[in-house]
Amino acid sequence: MTALLVVAKAPVPGLAKTRLCPPATPEQAADLAAACLLDTLDAVRATPGAHPVVAMTGELAAARRRGEVRAALRECEVIPQRGDGFPARLAAAHADTAARHPGRPVLQIGMDTPQVTPELLARAADGLRGADAVFGPATDGGWWAIGFRDPRAGALLAGVPTSAPDTGERTREALHDRGIRVAELPELTDVDSMADARTVLAGTPRGRFAAALGPLL
Repeated sequence: MTALLVVAKAPVPGLAKTRLCPPATPEQAADLAAACLLDTLDAVRATPGAHPVVAMTGELAAARRRGEVRAALRECEVIPQRGDGFPARLAAAHADTAARHPGRPVLQIGMDTPQVTPELLARAADGLRGADAVFGPATDGGWWAIGFRDPRAGALLAGVPTSAPDTGERTREALHDRGIRVAELPELTDVDSMADARTVLAGTPRGRFAAALGPLL
């Protein structure tokens, strides 16, 4: 069984998806973030052979759709994020998941790709049978998924700056420098801007994300 790790942030107005403002209001942007998270958790929980783990940060009491989010999280193993800066938190999430599930590979995604499906996630997890790692590039130069057959390799993420146009390239270099054999996953678009949201909607016309985005178009 694979530990399927989602690194997530509570969808709080003013803190979540702020690059969508304007045209979205802070409340609308946070609502779209909540929809992304809920659609992602649906796919994760439906992935065969996967144990859902969510590394969470933020105050759920102030979040949009907090009742729905809390209900979805009850069906997952929830751990707190820790570390100084996002790269450190990513590495810590892999380490903490591995400590709770020794011997299992860890596949990690974020909450910004509501178009993921159980089939795609199962394919990604299966890639860890024949490779040391899997890597899913994102159209903005980053990545949407990364997984390690030996989760101790996730420590390398602490040394790669995130949210940069070369994040994906630098992650690949870090993998290569450590002799890690990588299987490539399909490229996806993260929902960071309104243009990204429209791109994702074109291939994902249903679900909470589509319903939440509709009034903003």
